Amino acid sequence: MRVLISGASIAGPVLAFWLDRYGFDVTVVERAPTLRKTGGHAVDLFRPAMEISAKMGVLPRIEERATETTRLSIYRGGAGRPIRVDLTKIYRAASDRHVEIMRDDLSEIYYDAADVEYLFGDSITAISADGEVTFEHAAPRRFDVVIGADGLHSNVRRLVFGDEAGHTRFLRGYLAVASAPKALAPDGEMVGQVEIGRIAGVYSAQHLDDARVLFMFHSPELAYHHRDVQRQKELLHGAFAGIHPRVDGWLDQLDTTPAFYFDSITQLQIDSWSRGRVSLVGDAGYCPGPAVGGSTSLAVIGAYVLAGELARADGDYQAAFAAYEQRMREPVRRSRAFARGAAKTVVPGSAAALWAVTRGAQLVSALPTPVSRAVAKLNTKGVRMHDSIPVPDYCAGVWQH
Repeated sequence: MRVLISGASIAGPVLAFWLDRYGFDVTVVERAPTLRKTGGHAVDLFRPAMEISAKMGVLPRIEERATETTRLSIYRGGAGRPIRVDLTKIYRAASDRHVEIMRDDLSEIYYDAADVEYLFGDSITAISADGEVTFEHAAPRRFDVVIGADGLHSNVRRLVFGDEAGHTRFLRGYLAVASAPKALAPDGEMVGQVEIGRIAGVYSAQHLDDARVLFMFHSPELAYHHRDVQRQKELLHGAFAGIHPRVDGWLDQLDTTPAFYFDSITQLQIDSWSRGRVSLVGDAGYCPGPAVGGSTSLAVIGAYVLAGELARADGDYQAAFAAYEQRMREPVRRSRAFARGAAKTVVPGSAAALWAVTRGAQLVSALPTPVSRAVAKLNTKGVRMHDSIPVPDYCAGVWQH
């Protein structure tokens, strides 16, 4: 069975690994000319995604590349003394197994895990009902199944789902990441400036040659194209200029940054991710919201489940897609709900919320770890939601194709 996957970030390579293991003939097409290895931001893997990564044999590499950011210093207004937070206790409260890793490091690790065909510097231009696929550059080819793993702005979703492809819910926020000199970030620590409606911070990792500056802010929907970098930088300057000299210094890096990311915190809300012989996985199908919904772990789980169901269905892709959607529907619903709440609290919208967020984090980090973990485990819809997603075991008894 020949499968084409569009997208080589997270979900695409994970899906390619498992389909290759189950005996499928896999091709991955990626718009970028090479695997992206610069820029990007830190992402979280929670227990289910960690366990899937362990089955793939890549968990040691992932743990070696962990950011190891263990401390957070939060400055408010012009205060000279920060609120200090022990991030290790926050993570342990949220997950029994967790790692924070740079997105591009994780993508490279998953990419290296499977020996499948990659078509870089190309993209899909049309998909026919019988599986005929045309590309910008490569010759047309026929596939039994086509999977869109190409993110929130999915080309596959646009081609196949048409008007339904844009059914989104804007969570009234924006996220940006820029590269900066490593000297701006203390070892093992994130330094943040928090104001009502805005948060900025800088961090790095031991193996990186640079630091990353993260910006998040509340805003009504802004007018820009998702590929218009200059306009995005102008909007970012407008949202953060003058907050504090340290933030102005971070903004200065935008003129020379070798890598830049900017996007709305938007939730994709289509309820079916399959049509004919085409399906969607990860952010292409059910992005809960960048930075607020655990989308990276959800993408890993979704890719693993989709591959497992395709293998279990023995070539019946319609049955596989139906089973995949059934298994992922509840995790997606819960991730969406979690993200809507997180979007309101991660970036405080009022003075009271600002106090609650900063003091709440300080309180959790001050509690003994067994106490904070025991309290968190009582709430599987809140901070423990990502750990509580069930994952089937497909590794035994699947069909070989």
